[in-house]
Amino acid sequence: MLGQIIAPVGTEEYPPRKRFPIVTAAIVILNIVVFLIELSILLTNGESALDVFFKSYGVVPAAITGGINLPIPFYFTLFTSMFVHAGFSHLGFNMLYLMAFGDNVEDRLGRLSYLVFYLLSGLAAAFTQIAIDPSSQIPGVGASGAIAGVLAGYIVLYPKGIVRMLLLFGIFFTITRVSAILFIIFWFITQLFIGVASLGVATAQTGGVAYWAHIGGFITGLVLAFVYRKT
Repeated sequence: MLGQIIAPVGTEEYPPRKRFPIVTAAIVILNIVVFLIELSILLTNGESALDVFFKSYGVVPAAITGGINLPIPFYFTLFTSMFVHAGFSHLGFNMLYLMAFGDNVEDRLGRLSYLVFYLLSGLAAAFTQIAIDPSSQIPGVGASGAIAGVLAGYIVLYPKGIVRMLLLFGIFFTITRVSAILFIIFWFITQLFIGVASLGVATAQTGGVAYWAHIGGFITGLVLAFVYRKT
């Protein structure tokens, strides 16, 4: 049976974006480069080597709570984990959402403030995951938590925004427009139920528990955006 795909391909808001989203573009490129490195490791050394990579650069709650250094200091993994992904769909959908919404949030916040906003949302996501299961040995990877914060920021900063949405049914597709608030609420709900395709190595994302990280990132993005809007 042919599958169904729903993905954002752009947004419409007022005022429109004025500047090229340098920070968002750089984040996307960095994520793609890291994923190519992952593929190289998988193809040349196999799943066991990729598992070592995930556990070295992903957030392993037990390593954080125990202060255990991996190939890099454990606290650095709170940042490196945001650029490691568990599979093609994990990377692809994350980058689609980031490109659709991140450029506008960056334009509104300014480049430096946006970068801080993005990283704080990602850190909050990681700490939420650690708080839920502090003894877990399963690495948490991906930009989903930070992107959840970006989505939350978008609906605060652009409450009347519109999303152009691709609906793909097998070989048939159409593009429709929907309220950004409704679309993002739909996205948030799906995080509770839908896993992501993996490269064959266990991560918190493929194990189905990473939605707590998404919730943490989303709430942080809401708070930070509300604070910004009132300043």
